[in-house]
Amino acid sequence: MIRFENISKSYGKQQLFDQVSFKINAKERIGLIGRNGHGKTTMMRMIINQVHPDDGQVVIPKNYRVGYVKQHIQFQSDTVLEEGMRGLPAQESDHYWKVEKVLAGLGFSQQDMSRPPSEFSGGYQVRLNLAKALVSEPDLLLLDEPTNYLDITSIRWIENFLIQWPRELLLITHDRSFMDRVVTHILAIHRKRTRKIKGNTEKLYTQIAQDEEIFEKTRLNDERKQKELEQFISRFRAKARLANLVQSRVKTLQKMEKRDKLESLKDLEFSFRYQPIQAKYVMHIDDISFSYTHQPMIEKFTLHVQQKDRICIVGPNGKGKTTLLKILAQAMDANSGTVSTHPKTIIKYYEQTNVNTLIDDRTVEEEITSAFINGERQQVRSICGAMMFEGDDALKPIRVLSGGEKARVLLGKILASPANLLLLDEPTNHLDMTACDALLTAIDHFDGAVIMVTHNEMFLNAIADRLVVFQDEYPYVFEGSYAFFLEKKGWKDETDEWISNGKQRSSSDKKQNRKNKKQQRAKLVRQRSQEINPLKKKISQIETKIVQKETELDGLNAQMQTATQSGNAHDIARLGQDIHERQQAIDQLFDLLEQETELLDNIQKRFDQILEGE
Repeated sequence: MIRFENISKSYGKQQLFDQVSFKINAKERIGLIGRNGHGKTTMMRMIINQVHPDDGQVVIPKNYRVGYVKQHIQFQSDTVLEEGMRGLPAQESDHYWKVEKVLAGLGFSQQDMSRPPSEFSGGYQVRLNLAKALVSEPDLLLLDEPTNYLDITSIRWIENFLIQWPRELLLITHDRSFMDRVVTHILAIHRKRTRKIKGNTEKLYTQIAQDEEIFEKTRLNDERKQKELEQFISRFRAKARLANLVQSRVKTLQKMEKRDKLESLKDLEFSFRYQPIQAKYVMHIDDISFSYTHQPMIEKFTLHVQQKDRICIVGPNGKGKTTLLKILAQAMDANSGTVSTHPKTIIKYYEQTNVNTLIDDRTVEEEITSAFINGERQQVRSICGAMMFEGDDALKPIRVLSGGEKARVLLGKILASPANLLLLDEPTNHLDMTACDALLTAIDHFDGAVIMVTHNEMFLNAIADRLVVFQDEYPYVFEGSYAFFLEKKGWKDETDEWISNGKQRSSSDKKQNRKNKKQQRAKLVRQRSQEINPLKKKISQIETKIVQKETELDGLNAQMQTATQSGNAHDIARLGQDIHERQQAIDQLFDLLEQETELLDNIQKRFDQILEGE
């Protein structure tokens, strides 16, 4: 168990924490959330003694081991496997199969195990450091944005790995769905204090919003009471016979706590400017092929992009997703085939490495101005404000900005002029959770087409109506949502070929494993049908009865109108009784419909969760 006791920390005029206290208890998997620059990474660095608090202390038990991913890339072994084994605990220093399993899950092939670490890209070198942290089996595992250098198959693997993590975990990630599936508790840094709950991010954000609404209502109510007391004291202070009442109110006023108005926290709010286009298709990709070597990466790929498409490009790293997007953006040429656009198509391209194109000596305002066509300064400053560079912050030079701030400048440059086709390459990297939410909303509201490379499954589930999938030999188009893709195709389990002793599975074992999985899934699908179908039938029967009773009620109401006009008291009494009975029956049927529908929803949700975990 780790304790933060009355921690305060400031950098210059910026105070991050003010008397913060909380505990990390045994076996808790905690998601750490907060806005960029509000101290998440600083808090982690305090645990590993890289940063010291101004006040308070971090209490860590003796012999408690903390594991984290080292940012410094310095390898000492000749092969990836040997380097990974350096992370093993001393008593397991020869358990190479544990390292093989983790490396395979993080995207290293069997051949990669014997290659020197220096041959790999920076992203894979970070993965190797991540593998060393995972196999070290610490008491507390610290992970700061572990998904940034992982592809979608590795993200799904590490998600399952962390769900089974038997000790403590502290996780920072911008991927809300990933966090919610992994953690048991959420710890938020909010207004220089911390708040911890058992549950997911939605529960915590809802609780914060409710608490702040109550605080503001209480503050306004207190202000009203204080004004009333002050008016009473001022009006009757000179009245001797009211001296006791006045003095009582003076004491009450002195005891009342002064509540300051909550500081307004600005969220990232923006929208992409849309240039209308009268065309069904904005882009045609016909039979394009591309390769860097003799082995083609893309082979005779065809895609026709309609004006409101939401297309996500998915697949493991190194397969060609970014290359394809560059070809579509016409930043590079295909070896063969054609990419053509409608004459009125306007493309805006966001590339994750484009932060390097920003000029260090320019200010934020100057960079956004450089992308603005005939824009006035006020319009430029409005975009700066939307990207959370308000006032003097818009005059900051690019060289002093963080990675997340530079990513917001790139987004601001895209906002500077209208478009009808957005090409976005992993736009969520370097954005915090609230900024990701704002980006998701902006994409959802954009009237043009969007083609996006992403590993973020929350975005995939919320946005994609078509997919370009890099799996098997060449990329292909999948017509349907991401959930439908997982149901019909799914990701190949690349770690199937590694078992706990590090030996390769036989072909028959793998086939049998896949067969068992299919049989288990088929059994669950049958069981779901057996439970759901009778309920659906019952709901349909109830709906039919409601329609029947409402038709009868309409007829009785018409008869009542006739009887009322004729003044027939006997018919009015009889019809009144019949109408009451029909209405009562309809109300009962609606209650029953609500119960059965809720039961159906719960059963469907239960089976969906089980099948999703298969």
